[in-house]
Amino acid sequence: MHIRRHISSAAAAASQTSIRAIRFFGASLTALSLASCSFAIPGGEPAAWSGNVSDEVTGSIRPAAPQLSSALDQEDRRRADAALGVALDPQGAGASVNWDNPQTQAKGSFTPLGPPYPSDGRVCRAFRAEVETKETHERLQGAACRERTADWALIEVRPWRKAGV
Repeated sequence: MHIRRHISSAAAAASQTSIRAIRFFGASLTALSLASCSFAIPGGEPAAWSGNVSDEVTGSIRPAAPQLSSALDQEDRRRADAALGVALDPQGAGASVNWDNPQTQAKGSFTPLGPPYPSDGRVCRAFRAEVETKETHERLQGAACRERTADWALIEVRPWRKAGV
């Protein structure tokens, strides 16, 4: 009888040890899986809160770059982009620059609004634009920034409205 109790006690102790091991393993696995969600990326420290919300901070998919006009074809866009670069050049006179494409009869102009300004290490400038195709006549306003490649990239385009309206 004494031997049975000893075997029974040994089995209970082994069972308790197994349960503890399983619990420890489960807790460790949970901790490791949760820790992998919060690892730090070098240089990826959060920026100080500035009140500006950016989609890039969350790592979400960057929205598509704005288009000047959906009515323009590829060659129209190429010509418009060239005129935009001349109009917004910080060394330029700040005058309007016209563009046209005789093949599609599309045409337009860019007029810089105000001086260039820095934003995220880039030089940016606001502008007003007119775009005319066979189907449309659009008056737009927006802003573009000079990228490292020295090309200007649109960051905002919307219908033009007079101030105070």
